Amino acid sequence: MTTESSFTDIGRGDWVDRRVPAAIRPYCRLARLDRPIGSWLLLLPCWWGLALCAPPGGWPSFQLLVLFALGAMVMRGAGCTVNDIVDRDFDRRVTRTAGRPIASGAISVPRAFLFLALQLALGFVILLQLGSLAMWLGCASLLLIAAYPFMKRFTYWPQAFLGLTFNWGALLAPAAALGRIPAAAYALYGAGIAWTLVYDTIYAHQDKEDDLLIGVRSTALKFGAASRRWMAFFAFLMLALLALTLVVAGLGLWAWVSLVLVALHLAWQIGAVDMESPADCLAKFRANRWLGLILFAGILLARRFG
Repeated sequence: MTTESSFTDIGRGDWVDRRVPAAIRPYCRLARLDRPIGSWLLLLPCWWGLALCAPPGGWPSFQLLVLFALGAMVMRGAGCTVNDIVDRDFDRRVTRTAGRPIASGAISVPRAFLFLALQLALGFVILLQLGSLAMWLGCASLLLIAAYPFMKRFTYWPQAFLGLTFNWGALLAPAAALGRIPAAAYALYGAGIAWTLVYDTIYAHQDKEDDLLIGVRSTALKFGAASRRWMAFFAFLMLALLALTLVVAGLGLWAWVSLVLVALHLAWQIGAVDMESPADCLAKFRANRWLGLILFAGILLARRFG
């Protein structure tokens, strides 16, 4: 099992246990409401895209910022529900995930499907507020969400497929804001995919020993001892695509300052992470929220103040 054999991603004594009625707690944990980092990582490319499309001297739409925040929380929960239904047998065999609601039996598979239907219905209501192009793009993302849990069975690159899925908002948000997708958004989408290959490779190192035993694949297993070099490559690719984004979008000083800070953050997490410590891998993974917020702030300020 994992190096830290008692390590689990199921919280105990947190706000879910203290404040949520017992009957609802497993659903909060299934949707990962107790662990919002995934929602942040899904939301931030959306906010990057909205900031990118803000009018010169202005701010992005507050309504769209809120709608995408709600949508990220709902759809991240839906993605986790799909993932946990598909992976329930694997999850039972991994220390970190054995306590998840479906794997542990706290939620039956039929009830999980009903919960998924509710989440998708809420997501669709939000999607209807975003315009026709965004609606079609949002529906297309369901194919990525449905396919992702199966990727670890067939390829050592599920992290790349997660990148395609989690950064879809970099295209979806401009479609909602402008009714079209500007060229800079495609470079931003590519940068997000490279970013995901960094942070999710770190995340995958939590489970590498268990993954070997149960026969699932990841970039952590693919790269092995060379993981740090590969992550450095993807970090460089992210920075290059972000620089392209800023040039194509004509963004000024604040955006470039944020790019330098993003580079420093990437260097810190790749250089400092202890890939033999699941707890440290999780801490570095979670720190990517700040990286995403730094970039968001830089693009936002560059649009507002030039």
